[in-house]
Amino acid sequence: MSENAIRVLAGDCTVRFEDDDIREERGSVVVLTKPDGTVLVHDTDGYRPVAWLTRAEEVLDESGDNGRTIRATEDGRELTITCHAAHGEGDYPVTKAGPPVGACPDCIGSLVATGSGIECLGCDARYGIPDDATLLDTHCDDCGLPMFHIERGAGFDLCIDRNCVPMDEVVRDRFDRVWSCPECAGDLRILRRRHLIAGCERYPDCEAVFMIPEGTVDGSCVCGLPAFETPSGRQCLDATCAGT
Repeated sequence: MSENAIRVLAGDCTVRFEDDDIREERGSVVVLTKPDGTVLVHDTDGYRPVAWLTRAEEVLDESGDNGRTIRATEDGRELTITCHAAHGEGDYPVTKAGPPVGACPDCIGSLVATGSGIECLGCDARYGIPDDATLLDTHCDDCGLPMFHIERGAGFDLCIDRNCVPMDEVVRDRFDRVWSCPECAGDLRILRRRHLIAGCERYPDCEAVFMIPEGTVDGSCVCGLPAFETPSGRQCLDATCAGT
């Protein structure tokens, strides 16, 4: 089975689910096995599956004297589907789905916005964007990819391809050495340590470091550091400061 395919089996099956109790049912059903190990069994009634197991630790698909058996196990639970007579089966390619946001410059396939970023339905192109980014209707003048808006001290409109203009670079150009360290009066440098941070230039002699929050600078805190207007309200660059 391809890692980008759903396996579909339709047939007369016995479905057995073992958890704290044991439940067994039989009927003509459709069994879907997804690439992430999720197994779903659907019958003719309603939208809810007859049985399912989400992201199973192991999925086995075997043929034997009693017919074809699909067995999925996860954290002490077991779903077993025994197919007595198959009506049809096959592996079908699947992708993530999301709102279309433009065309891929590499293959002219459709780009869609998913929970993990921007992905092309026609090739392996993927672009990660921050969780709090807002996709725009505009496209990059250089490469034609979609743009997004992000707020890190100020608002920036950037291409989803980090090779065009990296977010870290524009934030650094705007705020590097603009703020002073409250502990030693040295300059705060804009750095990447998993998150964007403002860290004292005198490290390791001075270990002052602050994570740059979502939002835009809106004046100063009573402590002297910049204050930010964020989605959750006004806050100091120093998240432990209550003086804004």
